[in-house]
Amino acid sequence: MKFLDVPRSGSYAGITSSRNRFGQYVRNRATPVNPGSTAQLAQRARLSAAAAAWRGLSGDQQAGWSSLGAMISRTDSLGQSYTLDGFQAYVSVNNNLAFAGSSSTDDAPALATPDALLTAALTATTSTLSLAYTVTPLATGVKLLVFASPQKSAGRQFNGDFRHIFTSSAAAASPANIFTAYQTKFGTPVSGNKIFILAVATIGGFESGPLIVSDIVA
Repeated sequence: MKFLDVPRSGSYAGITSSRNRFGQYVRNRATPVNPGSTAQLAQRARLSAAAAAWRGLSGDQQAGWSSLGAMISRTDSLGQSYTLDGFQAYVSVNNNLAFAGSSSTDDAPALATPDALLTAALTATTSTLSLAYTVTPLATGVKLLVFASPQKSAGRQFNGDFRHIFTSSAAAASPANIFTAYQTKFGTPVSGNKIFILAVATIGGFESGPLIVSDIVA
């Protein structure tokens, strides 16, 4: 049910408040699905390890991460901006480093956000999945992180379920062949289904803004 009220998000008792492009709405609270997938368990393990490592940092190191977090801006589901605390900054940077195949760091790095991709185009068939992008090649030291959706119906216009499938080498040139990575994660693309791809550039534990594209499998 849509309604007019102060912006809010979250659950209370049996009601969940949220918003979409049409405005705020409320719905009955649903119990989250907990499949216990390999990826889900790996993410939980990373968060547990990060929490343990954070407690082992010195006061000066934690202060450095707090200073960094104050410079990192995010936008929540209501469109409101906020900054990160020290622990959130530590987890964010080290998660990004892990996705990029780099070693973790206990000391907060200098903020260095890479430029977002200018363009991206996905070509999907039952035997090909290719992501063409610019600029190409990527800048020195910059890698491409690719997140994909499970296969959706062709009429789907929005997707909020993206999972990491591919990391390019540094300064890689377009296009990125992501068929094998996608097939391993989600199975062979089926003709008539739609696939969404989210791509970001990353360097030093920081990510650019995302670029989302999609294609119907031919």
